[in-house]
Amino acid sequence: MVGDDIDLVIEPATSDDIEAVTECWVRLATDQRRHGSVVRPETNRETMRATLGAYQVDDGLLVARDGHRLVGFASFSVEHGALELACTRGLLSNLYVDSDYRGRGIGSALLERVEATLADRGVDRLILEAMADNEAARRFYREAGYEPFRVSLERELDRSAENDTHSKDE
Repeated sequence: MVGDDIDLVIEPATSDDIEAVTECWVRLATDQRRHGSVVRPETNRETMRATLGAYQVDDGLLVARDGHRLVGFASFSVEHGALELACTRGLLSNLYVDSDYRGRGIGSALLERVEATLADRGVDRLILEAMADNEAARRFYREAGYEPFRVSLERELDRSAENDTHSKDE
């Protein structure tokens, strides 16, 4: 499905890619704010640069290029927790395609490469998260065969009584 006008290459990221991938992550996080994310893109830039660097060192960072231009990335890992599980799970942390390149099959190509890489590492299942309000992302994953696994619920807490009591004590 990738258009003829794209010279798409998906490959493992190098250390030279970290800055460009970090810029992509900032755009991703900025976009996710309109879907309810509370992650602050600029405030977390340096932390994510280090995190993405760790993914790269662990062979868990793929980039999509159109010629020499980096147009997307995916970060992923094999889940290693304290609990013994009945299967080996992979975690897709981020998948991003530059807005000018969306709808051309690049996200699907990145996802397929993540799945193949993790399958080669003995992973049985891949889990990921999408913002509940991000219908485009949820549709993309549904069309790729992903089904709801766990539902997160959220409620804002009213702390006004605590603040009123605190201010009265002062």
